[in-house]
Amino acid sequence: MTRRRWIADSWSPSTGHPNHAALSGEQAQHLARVLRAEPGQIFDVVANGFLHRAEITEVRGTGTRQAAEVHFKLLEELEADAALPIHLLLAVFKFDHFEWAVEKATELGVARITPILARRTEKHLAQAAPKRADRWRRIALESAKQSRRTDVPEISEPARLDSALKSETAPLRILLSEVEQSVSLASVLSHSNEQPTTHSGQLALAIGPEGGWAADEMTLFTQHHWTHVTLGPRILRAETAAIAALAIAASHLEP
Repeated sequence: MTRRRWIADSWSPSTGHPNHAALSGEQAQHLARVLRAEPGQIFDVVANGFLHRAEITEVRGTGTRQAAEVHFKLLEELEADAALPIHLLLAVFKFDHFEWAVEKATELGVARITPILARRTEKHLAQAAPKRADRWRRIALESAKQSRRTDVPEISEPARLDSALKSETAPLRILLSEVEQSVSLASVLSHSNEQPTTHSGQLALAIGPEGGWAADEMTLFTQHHWTHVTLGPRILRAETAAIAALAIAASHLEP
């Protein structure tokens, strides 16, 4: 039977390979009060990127007045897959669809997501996006646990496109473009596999908002050396395009 997996909120030592870890907040509350955790029980716990078989040593706050905490002794390290070296720049669109995209991108193994405030992002969504970042991080955490990842993707603060492009350092930068008709994502990734420096390096992948990127934004991408690609002849919703692109990328990046 597969053991339940938890992602630690804290661990010691704080750097390097930890040997103790703890859950707090909602995770600890669920484990302590709903699952009625007890010392001696064994779970899988991720701490500082390392996956361990772990034994509960102490459960605090089983009542309602004290904050719940569950402490573990980390036992042997277990084999685990690393995140895909993909930074997803995802333009902000309708929040329910955006949250679905964050959840599925996490399941597919993306390493980082930056919400982009594009020119065609609806004004009220752009204004509310900074307040949604913590919710998106919680969604990523839950999705990481559900998909049995050993890490949680970084969800950056929402950023303007020009700022995000200036700070991007990935050696391979790909833009899904509605106007590109001949260069496919698969062909660019296949070519990159022939270049050792890009195959093992990071990939940045940009997905536009509903209505697509504005003309000046397309120019910005070109100025920052992004490769424009297509997913095919069909017009896809932004969240569908993101998942399709990540699935294609994963098939080329995973050994």
